Amino acid sequence: MPYIVNHLLELIPEPWLLALGGLVVGVLFGAFAQQSRFCLRAAVLEFSHRSGARRLAVWLLAFGSAVLGTQVLGAMDLAGLSEARQLASPQSLSGAAFGGLMFGAGMVLARGCASRLLVLSATGNLRALLSGLVFAVVAQASLRGFLQPAREWLAGGLVSTEVGGNDLLTLFGASQTAAMVFAAVWLAAGIALAVRSRTRPWRVLAAVAAGCAIPLAWWFTGTMARRAFDVVQIEGVTFTGPSANTLMLFLSPPGTILDFDVGLVPGVFLGSFLAALLARELKIEGFSDGPSMRRYLVGAALMGFGGMLAGGCAVGAGVTGASVFALTAWVTLGAIWLSATVTDRLVDGSRIKAAAFEAPAGWPKGADHPAP
Repeated sequence: MPYIVNHLLELIPEPWLLALGGLVVGVLFGAFAQQSRFCLRAAVLEFSHRSGARRLAVWLLAFGSAVLGTQVLGAMDLAGLSEARQLASPQSLSGAAFGGLMFGAGMVLARGCASRLLVLSATGNLRALLSGLVFAVVAQASLRGFLQPAREWLAGGLVSTEVGGNDLLTLFGASQTAAMVFAAVWLAAGIALAVRSRTRPWRVLAAVAAGCAIPLAWWFTGTMARRAFDVVQIEGVTFTGPSANTLMLFLSPPGTILDFDVGLVPGVFLGSFLAALLARELKIEGFSDGPSMRRYLVGAALMGFGGMLAGGCAVGAGVTGASVFALTAWVTLGAIWLSATVTDRLVDGSRIKAAAFEAPAGWPKGADHPAP
C-alpha cells in the first residue's frame, strides 16, 4: 500500500497531500462516529447508572478496534509508532491527571466531548457548534495565548522521564503480542455487550469502523513521514490541537501551513453532515434557556484548557494515545472517567439517569437514539 502514497506524492504537493489525508480520515471518522453514536460521556454515564450497555458497547468496540489495529500496524512495522509524539518526547503526567479531571468535568457539563460536539454541530446542533467554538478558542489560548503560563505551570509538576518513560509496554516489559491480546479482550467485551444489549448490527459495524480511523491515521502519517521530503509528525486522530490549528487557519492570513490536522477537523464535520443527511437526521437545535447555555460554555472552556493540558481529548488521549500504550494517555483516560462520574453525581444527581438518555421528540420510547 505505500506505493499509493508514493504515486500521490508525484501528483500532489506534500502539504496538500497531508491535508487531503486528514480530510479523508476525518470524513470516515465523522460519518461512522455519527452513525454509531460514539461518545465517551454517554458510555461513562451509562456505566455509572447501570442504565444499559449500548453506548458502552459502542465505545468499547471503537476503542478495542483502534488499539488492536494500531498494535497490528506496530507489529508489521507499517507506521513507525515509536516516533509518535506520545512516545518519542517527554510527556506531562501531572498535566495528564489535572487535564483529564478538567476535561471529564467539562465533558459532562457540555454533554459531549470535543469530537462529539463536532459531530453534533454538523447535524444542526447549535449548542454543540457554539460550545465547539469556545473549546477551540480556549484550546488556542492555552497553547499560545494568555492561558499558556497556567498550562505550563501545571504541566511542569511531573514528567514521564522521571518514571522511566511514557511507553507502558516498555515499562512493564510487555510484548506487542501481549498488547494485541489485551486489545482483543476489549474488543470482545464490546461485542459481548453489543449482543447482550441487542445493539443494531449497523451500529456495531460503524463503531468498529470509527475505531479503525485511528490506525488509518497512524499508517498514513507514518508512511508520509518515511517518504516525504519535509519532516512529518506521525500522529493519529485527536481534536484539541487540530481544533486550535483549524481556528487559526480561518483567522490567519493566507500562507498558513497545511498539514494533517488542518484537514482532519473539516473532514469530521463533513463526514458527520453527509451521514446525517443520508440518514435524514439533520435537525436544527438550540439552547433551551440561559442556565443551559452557561453550562455548555463553561464545560467547553474546561475541555479546551484540560485537553491542551493533558495533551489530548477523549479521543486524542483516551483512544489514540491509549492505542500506542502511552502512560499519560491512560492516566488521562482514567482521570476523565473518574471526573465525569463524580461531576455527573454532583451536578445532575439522580435526574441524569432519566434525562441524559431521554429520546428526542419523534423517537419511539426505548429506541436507540443519539446521545444529547
